[in-house]
Amino acid sequence: MSKTTLKDLNTIPATERKSECSGKACLTKPTVDNANENVEECEKKRNGSSLVSPHVNGNQAVPADAVVETATVEVEYTESENLNDVEDIDTCLKTLLAGLNSKDWVLVCDTLNNVRRLSIFHKEAMLDILGDVITHIAKALKSPRSAVIKTAIMTSADIFCAYNDLIIDSLDPLLVQLLLKSSQDKRFVCEAAERALILMTTWISPISLLPKLQPYLKHKHPRIRAKASMCFSRSVPRLGAEGIKTYGIDKLIQVAASQLSDQLPESREAARTLLLELQNVYEKFHDLIPAATLSEDPEAKTVSEVPETKTVSEDPKTETASEDTETKTVSEDPKAETTSEDPKTKTESWENFCQSKLSPLSAQAVLRVTSIAREGLVS
Repeated sequence: MSKTTLKDLNTIPATERKSECSGKACLTKPTVDNANENVEECEKKRNGSSLVSPHVNGNQAVPADAVVETATVEVEYTESENLNDVEDIDTCLKTLLAGLNSKDWVLVCDTLNNVRRLSIFHKEAMLDILGDVITHIAKALKSPRSAVIKTAIMTSADIFCAYNDLIIDSLDPLLVQLLLKSSQDKRFVCEAAERALILMTTWISPISLLPKLQPYLKHKHPRIRAKASMCFSRSVPRLGAEGIKTYGIDKLIQVAASQLSDQLPESREAARTLLLELQNVYEKFHDLIPAATLSEDPEAKTVSEVPETKTVSEDPKTETASEDTETKTVSEDPKAETTSEDPKTKTESWENFCQSKLSPLSAQAVLRVTSIAREGLVS
């Protein structure tokens, strides 16, 4: 019987065996299809949840009920003049450092805004912890979240306006981050960082700020060099003529000359602006120095005493000689004034000064920049 059965199986057509197998496959196929559909639905849910989250959150999925709250925190960047005072100063101060050090980025943003409020309305209350606060602000500037970065930048700007030179010893970590953020690709971060740097050069005295900026003029990052050059160029005119003379006009010319060959146009333009300012200051000093020297020269005093000699003397020859000396002195004074006001003489003096303080190539580059600018003004 077994042989008959086997024989019957062997005689079944191949098409029937295939259909039978396909029938069995059909029984298991819906299970696979259902699994694929479930996977696709899960992926859609994931994609949908990532789409509703704000772009500044990266790829982290945010629950639907929390979207409104996080969006409000991220979009609201309150300007300094629109900030309100804190409700409880003591409670705010006690929780300040803990809030800045929190892993909850929303809490960090809220605490940064509290720092801004305290610096505007109660800056004396935060003096004791100012160094620690600035350290945490610099840490927030390194955050991967754009909302935290921009809030920290705005906090830095308010710190500059409130504390001025009091933060100079803690400035370095803030400065390097602001220079870096001002050259990033995200436009709203760049603009906020540039505004903060402008406020820094406005509210911190140049005599304190320039030594802090100078090392970044040689930074390996070209964008940081460019932003530092722009800050340096903005700070120098705030020294005034006397301040530039005290700081050392020769040092400033050497700094500007080194930036003329930088690869970025922002650095070169900042150097040109600075050189023109220094040239104007030098020429003003060049006019004042001879007058000061004459007023303190012992020989000048001797000349001023000549009329007394003339009065005492009774010899007509002596009187004639003294009158001749006075006539010569008076006749020479206009020549001296004409010489000091001669633009050609000023130009030659500036050229000699640059050639004495710079290498031949650097002096040539500086003189080319300043002479072109002068020709443009004359024309």
